[in-house]
Amino acid sequence: AQFCHRSLSTPGFPTFQVPSFYDAVDPVDFEGFLMTQQNNLDLDLAQELGDFPEDDLDVVFTPKECRTLQPSMPEDGVELDSHVKDCVQTYIREWLIVNRKNQGNSDTCSTKNKGSRKDLHKSLPKQTFASETLDSGNATFQWVPFQLSVFCDSVACSDLELRSLQPDPRLEQLLRHLSAEEFERLNEEARRTNRHPELLALYPSVDEEDAVEIRPVPDRPKEHLGNRILVKLQTLKFDIEIEPLFACIALYDIKERKKISENFLCDLNSDSLRGLLRSHTPSIDLSTQARSAVFSVTYPSSDIYLVIKIEKVLQQGEIGDCAEPYMVLKESEAGKTKEKIEKLKAQAESFCQRLGKYRMPFAWIPICLANFFNLSTLEREIQEAEGLNGTSTLLQARRFSERSFNSEDNYPASNFKPTSLTINTFFKQEGDRLSDEDLFKFLADFKRSSSLQRRIKTLPGTLKVEISPDTENIGYCLTPELLPVKPFPENRNRPHKEILEFPIREVYVPHTIYRNLLYVYPQRLNFANRLASARNITIKIQFMCGEDPSCAMPVIFGKSSGPEFVQEIYTAITYHNKSPDFYEEVKIKLPAKLTEKHHLLFTFYHISCQPKQGASVETLIGYSWLPILLNDRLQTGHYSLPVALDKLPLHYSIHSPEKIPSQTPPIKWVEGHKGVFIVEVQAVSSVHTQDNHLEKFFTLCHSLESQVTFPIRVMDQKITEASLEHELKLSIICLNSSRLEPLVLFLHLVLDKLFQLAVQPMVIAGQTANFSQFAFESVVAIVNSLHNSKELSKDQHGRNCLLASYVYYVFRLPDAQREVVKPESRYYTFGRTSAVSVGNKLMQSRVKSCSNPDITVTQAASDEEVKSIMSSKPMDHSSSRVSYYVEGTNDMSGLCASARPSNKKHFHEELALQMVVSTGMVRESVFKYAWFFFELLIKSMAQYVHNMEKQDNPRRSRFSDRFKDDITTIVSVITSEIAALVVKPPKESEQAEKINISLAFFLYDLLSLMDRGFVFNLIKHYCNQLSNKLNSLSTLISMRLEFLRILCSHEHYLNLNLFFMTPASAPASPSPSLSSQNSSSCSSFQDQKITSMFDLSAEYRQQHFLTGLLFTELAAALDADCEGISKVQRKAVSAILSLLSSHDLDPRCSKKEVKIKIAALYLPLVGIILDALPQLHDFTNVRSGKGRTGNPEEEQESSGAINQNVAIAIAGSQFNIRNSGIPLASLPYRHSATLGPDTSRNLLICFLWIMKNADQKLIQKWVADLPSMQLNRILDLLFICVSCFEYKGKQSSDKVSTQALQKSRDVKARLEEALLRGEGARGEMMKRCRIPAGNDRSAGVNENLRWRKEQTQWRQANERQDKTKAELDQEALISGNLATEANLIILDMQENIIQASFAAECRDNLLGGVLKVLVNSLGYDQSTTYLTHCFATLRALIAKFGDLLFEEEVEQCADLCQRVLHHCSSSIDITRTQACATLYLLMRYSFSSTSNFSRVKMQVTMSLASLVGKSPEFNEEFLRRSLRTILAYAEEDKDMQATPFPIQVEELLCNLNSILSDTVKMREFQEDPEMLMDLMYRIAKGYQTSPDLRLTWLQNMAEKHTKRKCYTEAAMCLVHAAALVAEYLSMLEDRNYLPVGSVSFQNISSNVLEESAVSDDVLSPDEDGICSGRYFSESGLVGLLEQAAELFSTGGLYETVNEVYKIVIPILEAHRDFRKLTLTHSKLQKAFDSIINKGQKRMFGTYFRVGFYGSKFGDLDEQEFVYKEPAITKLPEISHRLEGFYGQCFGEDAVEVIKDSAPVDKSKLDPNKAYIQITFVEPYFDEYEMKDRVTYFEKNFNISRFMYTTPFTMDGRPRGELCEQYKRNTILTTMHAFPYIKTRINVIQREEFILTPIEVAIEDMRKKTRELTAATNQEPPDAKMLQMVLQGSVGATVNQGPLEVAQVFLAEIPADPKLYRHHNKLRLCFKEFIMRCGEAVEKNKHLITADQREYHQELKRNYMKLKENLRPMIERKIPELYKPVVKVHNIRESFRNHSFRKYDTQTSSQST
Repeated sequence: AQFCHRSLSTPGFPTFQVPSFYDAVDPVDFEGFLMTQQNNLDLDLAQELGDFPEDDLDVVFTPKECRTLQPSMPEDGVELDSHVKDCVQTYIREWLIVNRKNQGNSDTCSTKNKGSRKDLHKSLPKQTFASETLDSGNATFQWVPFQLSVFCDSVACSDLELRSLQPDPRLEQLLRHLSAEEFERLNEEARRTNRHPELLALYPSVDEEDAVEIRPVPDRPKEHLGNRILVKLQTLKFDIEIEPLFACIALYDIKERKKISENFLCDLNSDSLRGLLRSHTPSIDLSTQARSAVFSVTYPSSDIYLVIKIEKVLQQGEIGDCAEPYMVLKESEAGKTKEKIEKLKAQAESFCQRLGKYRMPFAWIPICLANFFNLSTLEREIQEAEGLNGTSTLLQARRFSERSFNSEDNYPASNFKPTSLTINTFFKQEGDRLSDEDLFKFLADFKRSSSLQRRIKTLPGTLKVEISPDTENIGYCLTPELLPVKPFPENRNRPHKEILEFPIREVYVPHTIYRNLLYVYPQRLNFANRLASARNITIKIQFMCGEDPSCAMPVIFGKSSGPEFVQEIYTAITYHNKSPDFYEEVKIKLPAKLTEKHHLLFTFYHISCQPKQGASVETLIGYSWLPILLNDRLQTGHYSLPVALDKLPLHYSIHSPEKIPSQTPPIKWVEGHKGVFIVEVQAVSSVHTQDNHLEKFFTLCHSLESQVTFPIRVMDQKITEASLEHELKLSIICLNSSRLEPLVLFLHLVLDKLFQLAVQPMVIAGQTANFSQFAFESVVAIVNSLHNSKELSKDQHGRNCLLASYVYYVFRLPDAQREVVKPESRYYTFGRTSAVSVGNKLMQSRVKSCSNPDITVTQAASDEEVKSIMSSKPMDHSSSRVSYYVEGTNDMSGLCASARPSNKKHFHEELALQMVVSTGMVRESVFKYAWFFFELLIKSMAQYVHNMEKQDNPRRSRFSDRFKDDITTIVSVITSEIAALVVKPPKESEQAEKINISLAFFLYDLLSLMDRGFVFNLIKHYCNQLSNKLNSLSTLISMRLEFLRILCSHEHYLNLNLFFMTPASAPASPSPSLSSQNSSSCSSFQDQKITSMFDLSAEYRQQHFLTGLLFTELAAALDADCEGISKVQRKAVSAILSLLSSHDLDPRCSKKEVKIKIAALYLPLVGIILDALPQLHDFTNVRSGKGRTGNPEEEQESSGAINQNVAIAIAGSQFNIRNSGIPLASLPYRHSATLGPDTSRNLLICFLWIMKNADQKLIQKWVADLPSMQLNRILDLLFICVSCFEYKGKQSSDKVSTQALQKSRDVKARLEEALLRGEGARGEMMKRCRIPAGNDRSAGVNENLRWRKEQTQWRQANERQDKTKAELDQEALISGNLATEANLIILDMQENIIQASFAAECRDNLLGGVLKVLVNSLGYDQSTTYLTHCFATLRALIAKFGDLLFEEEVEQCADLCQRVLHHCSSSIDITRTQACATLYLLMRYSFSSTSNFSRVKMQVTMSLASLVGKSPEFNEEFLRRSLRTILAYAEEDKDMQATPFPIQVEELLCNLNSILSDTVKMREFQEDPEMLMDLMYRIAKGYQTSPDLRLTWLQNMAEKHTKRKCYTEAAMCLVHAAALVAEYLSMLEDRNYLPVGSVSFQNISSNVLEESAVSDDVLSPDEDGICSGRYFSESGLVGLLEQAAELFSTGGLYETVNEVYKIVIPILEAHRDFRKLTLTHSKLQKAFDSIINKGQKRMFGTYFRVGFYGSKFGDLDEQEFVYKEPAITKLPEISHRLEGFYGQCFGEDAVEVIKDSAPVDKSKLDPNKAYIQITFVEPYFDEYEMKDRVTYFEKNFNISRFMYTTPFTMDGRPRGELCEQYKRNTILTTMHAFPYIKTRINVIQREEFILTPIEVAIEDMRKKTRELTAATNQEPPDAKMLQMVLQGSVGATVNQGPLEVAQVFLAEIPADPKLYRHHNKLRLCFKEFIMRCGEAVEKNKHLITADQREYHQELKRNYMKLKENLRPMIERKIPELYKPVVKVHNIRESFRNHSFRKYDTQTSSQST
């Protein structure tokens, strides 16, 4: 039933199948259920998991953390207006946070996860793995110079006496008689102790990318601080020290041309100099003595400069004059200078006393800060900052942003160390260039070059500054308002000051502290046209609260070394300048309450520098002023003010100076009321919004709240009470039109106000006004703007961070303010009509539609749904909702059970209502940013519940029904919206995913507040609605999964699933509602009960609602097979895994009985996993050899789906088939998409978790009732688990990277698969009944997977390198424990299966399967803990079912022997002890049960042989000791003494020992591959009479070859093995499709004949134990040949592939195995294609003759071999390799390589040295052979003759003149033809020929002619090649070239008639040669390009010249040769016909 489908189709969409079980069922009525079942529930268990079913939300007030000791507040004693009060209130009130009680701080499991993981490793035991103990054996074996006397022909030459060894300790109870039951019980007890309780704590945590359930806690809103830099002024002095100097420091950004910080004023004057000013400083406050400042930079760049301006006390003279002495005088000089200095000091003193309060500009210095910001990261940051400077600083911006960086990245400025700068030149200030404009010009020049110094005068001096990054709490620091920052120790002397930043761009961080500062910048004054004596001008600036001079307020921040606050400040003076520039900054602390009287007063004075008799210092010039408020708004900006000359009239301050009405008497103005004074005013305030829209909104809100008199003034309009409502609505709508920055700055206050308006009806002019809809729409618009702004950051769920932190920390229910509402209007609200508000138009202008343009249509549809959902509700509203909302005054009370309190609308109800009735754009934005409204709803509901003390109320009656309806509607409509968006383009579908997640979080929160049954219904509707709307299965499952994953992360998830109701142990009844107490009596019913517990039944899904849904998704995902499903499958599995992890890590679940209940909840998962078996990734492929012997580097990663037949074969289900005869194809396996390795691993760990934690009795009962088919599935699953949780070890971490990419991966993996998991007889069955279809599809998937896998491997590898050793050790420790625990769970499970099923007599079926899993687990690297238990189980099995084992499970036994033997050679004592005991028991039982001992002996012997050959690192010492131990057992076994058993054991052990001796030898040659192969070859030959062992050794050789990448040789070994098998098969049965013994293999290789079987009388195949191996079967034969074909293909011998398949194909045809045939032919096609494409391009081997000379070589002395090396091996390479190797053996000085190829004279060699002669040889064929060897392949295959050439001259030199150059050709014949099963073959024959000089010339000329012909006829033509050959032939300069050859040999006819014929041959050669040259020249003519014409002419000329020179010689014939010869016979005698002559003394004496 599970597989029937229903089809969905939407018009225009293809139909797709949804599984029938996919619809959500009706959930249980949760609250009701709890009430009714109170008594029969296991409620103690429920209580275990925390506070349930109580509330779990807690409303907490947490105080705001404040940086300063006291929060920043307005001054005391002032009545504040309500706006300021609100602001301050917002800044200082506590946060209100809704917490979850049971969830720490609402952390999800994954974060807890990490915590507990940190210390996990401390509590874990260290597991011992063989791979990590001292690399067994290799360490002990060192290279020593040894004598290579190896080959004595007997194989076991040094039979070490076994008895001389000491045996290991024995297991004492091994030979005790125990009943099988007792044995099993003891094993079980041992297994149950010391287990790790939490499996998943050991498992690496799930991928974070899936963890949607993590809701990040937003950052707390806090004050914005940029990158902070601490600047300390250490020294400031000039060469002469005569007067006080003052510094003013600020930051400037020259690119933005903006001053980016306020000024820091300080001075470093000594006490004596400061004393000069005593009369002018009334007091010195501590805060003004700071010498270090903290600057803050939000947007660092390389254009930021720190500018230090230096001022001095005003004195007479230009700046230049005053600076003169500083340039020329030095304090250190004596004499006149000293007098001058004294005089200057006296002068300075008088100026200080008289003019001490005035300053003048003096000098300045720029410092570039580029080096102090880490600018490499800066570039990136600037761009990012432009993208999201929305949060506090870059630092936060980046923390908020979705790109999460490490904390190191956060501060771009934090990377530099404190740096001290010393500067020795100051720039002098220019009196006429003091403005900021001038400064920026100077700085730009300064940045470009140092030319500034040439143009501006400099002063010598010293300035030392230390610049360092500010550490977070620097201690003893003051804010810009001079408030002390924590920590603030009392006893320090000078504080640091924080300097306020003026960022260059907006910073979007809401205000969180009260700050109210005003900065005044006087800039320029123009008195040029005044004739009066105004020359040295200063301005006195005051902040007045009235017009009387006494009203100057002390709110101006003072300068350095003076009072903190002053009433007035004077600007610096430029001497004799009528229109001076000013650079002053006046910082004012604004009063909190400003009135119309507050204004700035500027008074202008002329200062007389020279004292005149009776005249005062100041001369008044005029006044100007600036009112602070204009229309109740703060005035800021640039102003050009007129200057009045006389005293100002009364009440001047309420007007601005430009617009003052005419007075009597009239005011006299400078230049007739022109604006001659330019000033700028800027405010930094968290009270004044400086934005018209906000200003208006706040003003109008306050006019509602407080008693004001109308009309009120808002900016320049007057508002009467009548128009107030309209204006307020307008202002609400316009809020969103305000600039983003002020909106963000005042965000908290704006939202608070809007929410206040939403719930509080106001009485305006006696009418009730309702603003809720407007307020709501405005909120929506603001939310929309904030999300759409590029500048603002979002978290990983796409939520705007500012809003998130507002809801989380700031939002609280609006205060219930005084009642203004008349009782009868209590339901007055904007009805549910789609009221088009005034705002809609404005809204649309701001909000672009994002999703469906046809929103009205959707809406109609969704309303239908809403109706249908509503109608299914029990309660029914008779009247339509609209009407009762609008009219409803009296009739409501009856309708609505909980009517609202009369005076107040509840915020959550109002909000829900507004969400429901919204329309158009508003509605769209509400959905798009639903998360915000959801969080608001939840927070307001939580507060409502908290305030009403409704926790005690049952949940059902907490909220009104109307509210519930609204919620239902919202959920339904949002679900439709999700469905509509998700099918659109990516941008919208992402949006849908986000909305989906928000909805899930909303319902998650509702589960903590509302009736849970109600919420479950919402979830049900959501699920069903989605599946009705969506038409892509993977999208549908994906959406539902993320949704459920969030719900399931609920901290009461288990209780919500009523987990305490699961029948954990024995089945009573699955739910109390079906009370069937009598069920236990009826066993079949009970069995059914148990099985049903493992099924995903409707009943289960109803009761365990969330889990049921999650499993449904998983089942559907696994079942589906459509595009993109694999990602969904991964999601589904990781959701379940993370749930299980959270239980494991939850301290509430640690009790065993709780765990059992929880596991029972997950039982249906087992069914799902079993169904998905065929889809699991096949981890068994990734094997590196039997017994983990391969080197880790060579471990191949190969991935693939489990081959269907492997899946069935794995657990030996073939026995089931054998017995029941079901054809395999009928087994109900699903063919769905294959899962990736990670997904499979996660699914398997879930399975193991359930098996570990479930009640074991229950598991046994379940297993007992399963049909064997299902049991086999479980075994299959366990088999895969073993491979999946293999321990990878520490070392793999370093090797991964090399391992990940290796050429020979596939071949090796396949080879191993065939060699190891070979498909013997049992494979036959499967081959014949291959599973149809469904399997090919996965191929594509696999490719894909494999590629992904590699990526992850690389990723891991790269991540690994960053880990410390400690971390790696820790990881290895944890993964070791995981591997052990996983394997122990598998072992428990197998014990359960054995016990359960053996009770029910079906064991023959399963034993094989169980054994298979056990044996498989022994093949991996296991910990000693596991091995101990595993061997115990094995011994129990042998004891219990020995006979069965040896009769039925022959192959399993063979495997078992090999694995156990491997562990006998372990270096770990415990493992060895266990393995010996097991092996002995195996022998003993095989002897006693049935006389099967001979077979076991054979198997053990073969296992050893195979172990020895394959495993380089295996240690024979330990194995010998184990053999000795087994002998000891045999001797101590009293029961067996009477039988022949002990003698047979001893015989077997001696035999094994002799095999071991071979290995010792092999060890010695580990470094010399040829010698090693010779030895293995020799051993294999020794087993000629034992086919099984010979086969084993041939396979060992194949392994070794493959490792060395000698694929052809490896293939040959397998061909030999196949030939061997063929021989024995042909003896057994005569089948015409089988090869007739080894003869059939001749075409593959002529060497195969050596496998011909030994005669029958020596061996008969039916003898017990002989040829019983898995390969001696037809499928074994095919397997070997297929592997050989693969290897040939890899080695490039494609022609041979064809020959191999010629033998395979008839067998496959006979078996009707068409699938295999298809595959075979496709491989053949590939091979033939390769021949066509690669033909000549293939590289076969390169051959060398190697001769060994010297007694040191032992047997090798005077032996000659031909070595086959990889293609393109150069002579020096092989020479280097051999010299190196033998150098290591005999010492480097003792080895010498003979460089030439001449014959070696033994007598001349040093007897103490070893000589190696290496010569390059080429294959040699006779003329007749060449006819058959046509192709390139044929010339390189099956070759046994080789030739090399040695040049010599008669006098012993190798080379000489042409006429004396002889050549010796040597032809070697080898014993076997190449390629063979080894890479070097002995030479058995050599022949030599000598060529005379003229014959050498003939050979050379023929070769040249051949080259020319080839180059000329090449297709396509190759001009370069042709020209090269031509140049060599006709080039004029060629030394010993053709011309010279001709001149030497053809110039005259030879005297010796014997040479006539040679002379003639050479002449003919030349004739052909010159003809070919002609052709080549002609051809070249057509090939040349234009630029080569010249070259061609040259070639042609050379050719003509050569032809001319040769003509006479070519044309001269020897007359004798052309005479008619009479005595033919005679001449023939004297002439040999061939050009080679046998070398003998005669010829050498003749030919001179």
